[in-house]
Amino acid sequence: MIRTFKRRAAMVVATAMAASGLLAAPASAHGTCADHQYQVRRGEPDYSAGHDRDQNGIGCESLPARPSSPTGPGVAPAPPPPPSKVAIASTRTGDGAWVAATDGGVETVAQAPFFGSAGGRALNAPIVGIARTASGNGYWLLGRDGGIFSYGDATFHGSTGNIRLNRPVVSLASDPGGRGYWFVAEDGGIFAFGAPFHGSAGNLRLNQPVVGMAPTQSGDGYWLVARDGGIFSYGNAPFSGSTGNIRLNQPIVGMAADPDGVGYWFVAADGGVFSFDATFHGSAVGMIGSQDRAVGMSPHPDGGYFLLAASGGVIGFGAASTVVSPPS
Repeated sequence: MIRTFKRRAAMVVATAMAASGLLAAPASAHGTCADHQYQVRRGEPDYSAGHDRDQNGIGCESLPARPSSPTGPGVAPAPPPPPSKVAIASTRTGDGAWVAATDGGVETVAQAPFFGSAGGRALNAPIVGIARTASGNGYWLLGRDGGIFSYGDATFHGSTGNIRLNRPVVSLASDPGGRGYWFVAEDGGIFAFGAPFHGSAGNLRLNQPVVGMAPTQSGDGYWLVARDGGIFSYGNAPFSGSTGNIRLNQPIVGMAADPDGVGYWFVAADGGVFSFDATFHGSAVGMIGSQDRAVGMSPHPDGGYFLLAASGGVIGFGAASTVVSPPS
């Protein structure tokens, strides 16, 4: 009886210390999204509210959906779904683009040359980003753990692939001056390799996680965009507006900088495009199927942008529409 009382008393004291901040609360038994390979849904044993920022019943939405595996006598397991497309980068001249998938595969659009991919490799984490070199003769792929894969004339400057991160990384941007690259984690933390560090949101309490970033034309600054459209500007990146105080129909999934060096666009999951000090060339609302979603965008050097859907569909607007025509 005395031993049981002591054990219960210790539990009460530990709980009180955790609530007061004197003792760190234990990590969730379900881990963070960095510990998962697929999306987790409400009702599944590994789901927790901490995985589901918008509380829509789907946690870790940046990850691919879990493959279905029907069971029973004579029922073969269903084949896994094709890898989701996650990021797009336009060529230097704008005559094409590269599309990256979660499994490291790279697909070329129009006149974009192929330099290689991580498809078929056993990856430690899904791919979340792609960025081209300043020359346009290569590109980097970024893993959710901060691992970097270099192709063509892309030089490896470093990665966080062997470091345990507080939050997974979500987006990659290359320095237009050719000095290296940056990537950003969903908590706003910036990792700079070769490229100059201009600041981060890693020490801020964010309303929504960061989902994308874009550099200025000089590479002496960059913008970060959050899921609610909130914008964070660093270096010589001017703040031109945001949707941080507007209720959106769908969350923001990516952004691109206007080649004129002043404004930017960002895109929501339904294909809606928001323009700030940048010419609006159109949106993909109504063009993306109900079972699909927009996942990213990339600017065209002559004005306009490419939008990417998770299914791999690419839609061009402005100058990019001459490369990829919107579906009829």
